[in-house]
Amino acid sequence: MLPIRDLNPARRPAVVNWLLVGVTAAIFFFVQSEENVFVPEEEFLFAQAAIPCEVVTGEPLSADEVTSEICDGADANPIFPEKNVLLAIVASIFFHGGIGHLISNLWVLIIFGNNIEDAYGHGTYLVFYLLAGIAATAAHIFLHPESTIPVVGASGSIAGVMGAYAVLHPKARVMSIIPPFYFWPFAMPAFLFLGIWFFSQFLLAGADSNIAWEAHVAGFAFGLLVSILIRRRLLSHSTSDQARYAIGRIRQ
Repeated sequence: MLPIRDLNPARRPAVVNWLLVGVTAAIFFFVQSEENVFVPEEEFLFAQAAIPCEVVTGEPLSADEVTSEICDGADANPIFPEKNVLLAIVASIFFHGGIGHLISNLWVLIIFGNNIEDAYGHGTYLVFYLLAGIAATAAHIFLHPESTIPVVGASGSIAGVMGAYAVLHPKARVMSIIPPFYFWPFAMPAFLFLGIWFFSQFLLAGADSNIAWEAHVAGFAFGLLVSILIRRRLLSHSTSDQARYAIGRIRQ
């Protein structure tokens, strides 16, 4: 299923969400793609993105590890010796593997992110988004500690946003289509759409795919659990905002 939009308007402008969309797109087109004019994409990602083997060993990959795809942890001849392997975890959230990867991620973020920013508040939402991405990458690294393949994309952070949406707006309607079978938009409850999306990730486990489905699952679980833990506070804050908004309207 492909979401078209949700029927759940936010009360406040999604400043941070649009900032994330803009920064992510700008990094892809003006940093990642610009670099690739001079540096092959694969080399750029090895130099800048998170790689499980590097995070586990604390050292950048050697030339032998890159070519053999074997993580031996030997601190010899690192191919990018100045690389900060921990900072790369955060940087990877803003890198993407192609234009399709970028568009699909940002489209989902635009649909669901505004309501989560509305609930969390601008600053807290930014922290939540980054922590969801870090948690998703950490889960992937835990399950694939010897991998020498770069992990990129905002999918883990966006999965966290979707998990939070499932907790805070389960009954909101999501307009969707099912290409290539059904292109007429239909509405369904958010909890159903997000539940189908979540369980569909496990189908990728048996597929011959480079999609880090474990990171998606971990990001969604992070957003779900965090939002469950602070749901009462978020809903209380939302109710107070609605009351203040209503009083302001009356005074006008």
